[in-house]
Amino acid sequence: MKNQTAYLVDTEKLEIRDSEMPDVGPDDVLIEVKHVGICGSDVQFYTDPSFGHMFEPHLPCVLGHESAGVVKEVGGNVKMLKPGDRVAVEPGVPCGKCEYCLSGRYNLCRDVDFMACPPWHRAAFSRYISHPASFCFKLPDNVSTIEGALVEPLAVGLHAVNRSRAHLGQNAIILGSGCIGLMTLLSLQAVGVTDITVVDVFDNRLEVAKELGAKHVINASQVDTVEAAKELTGGAGYELVYETAGSKFTTAQTPYIVKAGGVIVVVGNVHDPVTYDFMEVNGKEVDIMTTFRYRNIYPMAINAIAGGKIDVKKVATNFMKFEDIQEAFEVAYKQKQTALKVVVEMPENEE
Repeated sequence: MKNQTAYLVDTEKLEIRDSEMPDVGPDDVLIEVKHVGICGSDVQFYTDPSFGHMFEPHLPCVLGHESAGVVKEVGGNVKMLKPGDRVAVEPGVPCGKCEYCLSGRYNLCRDVDFMACPPWHRAAFSRYISHPASFCFKLPDNVSTIEGALVEPLAVGLHAVNRSRAHLGQNAIILGSGCIGLMTLLSLQAVGVTDITVVDVFDNRLEVAKELGAKHVINASQVDTVEAAKELTGGAGYELVYETAGSKFTTAQTPYIVKAGGVIVVVGNVHDPVTYDFMEVNGKEVDIMTTFRYRNIYPMAINAIAGGKIDVKKVATNFMKFEDIQEAFEVAYKQKQTALKVVVEMPENEE
């Protein structure tokens, strides 16, 4: 077996090189990667290896954390998986010993080893990767590895919906119609929320939201979002408000959009300081929540896909080959309006 890996060698420059086969520990599995999605964080590292001066640049490095593939080898302690199983890979490996891990909130582990993030121990843009078996989830026969790679962004949407305690009969508004916004839309529908409004500044993204079942859409470049939201709700506001754009502007709008007694969930990573009207939300007794990745979600997400409750394939807009990974990242970076999710198809490996 021959391994190859795509390395980020400089800002906006990737090279595919031959690489060593990964070590497979007693609790690990060796995976032949089949599909990898390009996440917004991958694009951020691609364009700025310091990630907005949050990290010391570490080049060359490997990107990619939305992945699925086929098990080729299992460690001596692995009992639940076998060669030939197709798996979705949960990219974050926590320490398993801290208070957050022991309480089940392992996404908050301060020592998590997350793919394609410092300390750069793991990443998905390789033909073969090694990963702990306990964070690899077998895919049913009717779930493809394309869908398996999309479990990761779906998990973000499902975690946001679970955090907000969304349920049948509520109304919701999603600020941002990118991949995570659409995954939040699909997750809301899966729990019975059907009165959903989606906001964005690009008509083509809003068209996708409508195709996926949004009841209303608002183009924020053409109308005032707050006024449009009031009109659609008779002035009451929305019970559930999800900020998925990662924008200081949409975040600042949430107090005026939420219904009294409602819930605001900040899903997007808002890098800029936000001027926020707490007097507005105080008077409404609003719950304000944030999310960080997800936890204990992969089995739920896979079951929802397998059972036909959620169709993640509709969010994947662009499919590109591993040998064209430079172009794939350029598309993800420069065609954000139309390329909602770029999925890289890995080549078949010669035994």
